[in-house]
Amino acid sequence: MAARVIGASSLVRDLGVWRADSGRSARPAYVALAESIRMLIHDGRVPLGAALPSERDLSATLDVSRTTVTSCYTLLREKGYLISRQGARGVVALPPSAKAPSMGITASLDAPDRPLVDLSYAALPAPPEVQGAYSAALEQLPSYLPTHGMDPLGIPLLREAIAARYTERGVSTDPTQILVTLGAQHALRLLFTLFTAPGERVLIEHPSYPNAIQAVRDVGARAVPVPMRPERDGWDLDGIRSAARQTAATLAYLVPDFQNPTGLCLGVAGRAELAAIARDTRMTVVVDESMVDLGLDESAPVPVASFARGPEVVSVGSMSKSFWGGLRVGWIRANPSLINRLLGSRASIDLGTPVMDQLAAAHLLVEPEPVLEQRRELLRSRRAVLLDALAEMLPDWHVAPGPGGLSLWVRLPAPISSALAATAPNFGVVLAAGPKFGVEGAFERFIRLPYAQPEADLRLAVSGIAAAYQVVAPRTPAAASPPSLVV
Repeated sequence: MAARVIGASSLVRDLGVWRADSGRSARPAYVALAESIRMLIHDGRVPLGAALPSERDLSATLDVSRTTVTSCYTLLREKGYLISRQGARGVVALPPSAKAPSMGITASLDAPDRPLVDLSYAALPAPPEVQGAYSAALEQLPSYLPTHGMDPLGIPLLREAIAARYTERGVSTDPTQILVTLGAQHALRLLFTLFTAPGERVLIEHPSYPNAIQAVRDVGARAVPVPMRPERDGWDLDGIRSAARQTAATLAYLVPDFQNPTGLCLGVAGRAELAAIARDTRMTVVVDESMVDLGLDESAPVPVASFARGPEVVSVGSMSKSFWGGLRVGWIRANPSLINRLLGSRASIDLGTPVMDQLAAAHLLVEPEPVLEQRRELLRSRRAVLLDALAEMLPDWHVAPGPGGLSLWVRLPAPISSALAATAPNFGVVLAAGPKFGVEGAFERFIRLPYAQPEADLRLAVSGIAAAYQVVAPRTPAAASPPSLVV
């Protein structure tokens, strides 16, 4: 299949102000243009493996000479950012010199003299109500003991509770549309196995949830990244439509509710358009709603499924982020015929979700809002502490918090995310590097910082990160930017 082509208009929007500086020392226009495209590649805004617009289209859209674009593309090829193939368009790449620097500096540092603060995960500890839910579940358990205890659909009590929540949120749902799973990750694996075959394309946001990216790879499918646009409400819906048509993808995975890692939330109009794109391109959209209860500055709009006219939207939910990660209960909301197909494929993987966990989940969903509002208030407070600490100790880092979720997606002054993550444990912090949230090495200029930990730990973590940054930044080649395109 031919490489996906980045539209000239889309690329120009991302380039913004790119032209060379004025004056005698100004760089040639083609060098300035190549530098700007290079930075978009490092930021994950131009996906690796995609093809740039034709020279004619880009020159016309930019209103520059074709010679300028030709020279720009030639320079990108010379530096390894554009790879030409016989009989096909050149595709975007990262040269070896621009990838993560050596981690050898880590071994030269002493072990930390304080406990590690683990910022590699984004999850809260259990609230007290979880223990009460399990106590209530234990009381209900005797009525299930005379049965074989294996129900691949899920116990009716929980399916009814989940269906009722969807109905309350604005999309009428019957319990026959619910399949209870062992968490959201299990749900994704069931769906990807059913919908894809080795080599097929799955559209994803870029950045995206790392375990979902891995789940796509595990079934042999190929993730097609569509860059997020934080300055334009996050989701590039035109890009999703274009990518679906160009790649013939039959499946997409998206997190429109306080997305992991950015915390962004897709608006009502965007949700309606997303459902329309799914219909128009005959693509099934798997909507991950694991974060839906974690709106800190605003509530999530009505579910994307409320705009569906058929089976084009499948919803996945979980108790993990809202209540507790140890409560391994998730679900799939789809039409009953798809639920039946999932049941058939599930039999070869597992025979159902533990009854005790389902009963505990059902108890928590009877009156969830008091618990969830306490969780949100806790996260608001911790997010404020993390933002204040970053502003104080790392003022040159760019932070644009989303309206919810569990983490900040922070842009670094230099492409040193992997080096920083490798060095930070020596200063008492465990981090998840930016490239974990992308494909093919993107996001070396970003890092995810969760705010689920206690406030004192968050300040301690930022102090350690700042110390690690001081070590890594001077020793990383071209700390201010990726290697420049010298001519």
